[in-house]
Amino acid sequence: MKKLVPFAAAALAFAPFAHADDASDAARAYRQANEARIIGDFMSLLSMPNVATNKADMEVNAEWITAYLASRGFASETVSAGGAPYIIAERKVPGATKTLLIYAHFDGQPVQEEEWASPPFTPTLRDGMVVNGAKTLDMQEALAGAIDPEWRLYARSAGDDKAPIIAVAAALDALDKAGIPPSANIKLLLDGEEEQGNPTLEAVLAAHKDKLAADILLFCDGPMHQSRQRQLVFGVRGTTEVQITTYGAERPLHSGHYGSWAPSPISDLSRLVASMSKEDGTLTVKGLDKGLRPVTKAEKAAIAAMPNIDEKLKADLALGRTLGNGQRVEESVMKPALIVTGFNAGGTGDRASNTVVPRATAAINLRLAPGQTPESVREAIDNHIRAQGFFLTEEEPTADVRRAHAKVAKVQWGSGYPAFRTDLDSPATRKLIGLLDGIDGEATLLTPTMGGSLPIHMFSTAMPTTPIVILPVANHDNNQHGENENMRIQNLWDAIEIYATVIAGYGK
Repeated sequence: MKKLVPFAAAALAFAPFAHADDASDAARAYRQANEARIIGDFMSLLSMPNVATNKADMEVNAEWITAYLASRGFASETVSAGGAPYIIAERKVPGATKTLLIYAHFDGQPVQEEEWASPPFTPTLRDGMVVNGAKTLDMQEALAGAIDPEWRLYARSAGDDKAPIIAVAAALDALDKAGIPPSANIKLLLDGEEEQGNPTLEAVLAAHKDKLAADILLFCDGPMHQSRQRQLVFGVRGTTEVQITTYGAERPLHSGHYGSWAPSPISDLSRLVASMSKEDGTLTVKGLDKGLRPVTKAEKAAIAAMPNIDEKLKADLALGRTLGNGQRVEESVMKPALIVTGFNAGGTGDRASNTVVPRATAAINLRLAPGQTPESVREAIDNHIRAQGFFLTEEEPTADVRRAHAKVAKVQWGSGYPAFRTDLDSPATRKLIGLLDGIDGEATLLTPTMGGSLPIHMFSTAMPTTPIVILPVANHDNNQHGENENMRIQNLWDAIEIYATVIAGYGK
């Protein structure tokens, strides 16, 4: 076994599980003997259209998955709260005292087929990335020979998020073949509507939470770290959004006749938005940090132990500077953020005119850190806008309202949800970390918070005592949600070994 890589900062000790390599070795041996069949299963699942808004297609997917799981000893049921289907499956293990719950979703984003290099529901094997001129491989010929782990399988949901279903099944096949019994009961919650914002998830969890009771929930979604190292993620940001519209005269005005007399809503809105943060990204909205949970020593140590990718990211993205006064990207996503995502006012280029326009609108996305709520953020932003001299309204202001107030802002809030973060030093998470470290003796990357947002708060509300850890398995460059989505074959192989190790060891 290789020596564990120590943390670079105030060290956290996680003892590797002594027999994790038995399960991973069994998974590797089984996979090497069955690579073509495993990829064939993956292709079958990827061949089924799965845009979440097409309920009929999602039911076809659910039927296939249910049959696939049944052959691995799972009892499954398809449930719905009026939306797309969810699958709840369980494989009970005689004598097991622990239960492992694994979440993944099997729906996908809509596709624009004309933008793909190959049809999104015709899985295609290539020897690399499309953007790098990868060659398309003959599927039958490729699967009949040695499979290069750097090849990629292209299809919608290859990376986000059908791979865990195939990998869990292959892991169980490998353990059964080797005579290694699962150490815990295994439950699966497979989601058919994640990509449309889980409109019925709360209702599904409320109706079936007793069936989902577990000692730990592995949330298997999202891309891995850019270094390709094995990773666990312990939190996600929350999110909410707001659109702010400012007003000038009730009709467009000639900029020469009125430009130094009539207020410009573009200038007013620009100053308002600029007042919310400094150039370095520091937020200046009073009360926005209300209830904010501090970053722990353990979380700081975990970040310090991760490979620093900032310089590479800056080079790849052609950035001459970053925000945060030198904070690395993993630190920055631990904090709240305010990002202007759109600005609609006037015109530029051949659409520019010498006009003082009547209105201007900005779209702002707010990312929340643990302790913040969408409600507390809304209160702070609204108060800040008032403090800049604006009268707030949620409706289109009448002419009388605009005459009565020096500055008027229409503020329209969207929905949102809070952030989530699990304690990375709890007994449940320490056990999981030790298992993964025991695969090869290499320390697993521990990421306190990913930058994106997931609906984990719904699970934490329905199952408040269950630790939740994100276990990403897809390659970071999988093009999720976009054209030419793909799964690097080695990532699939690694996922099989990880699942086999956790299934064989978590209940011991």
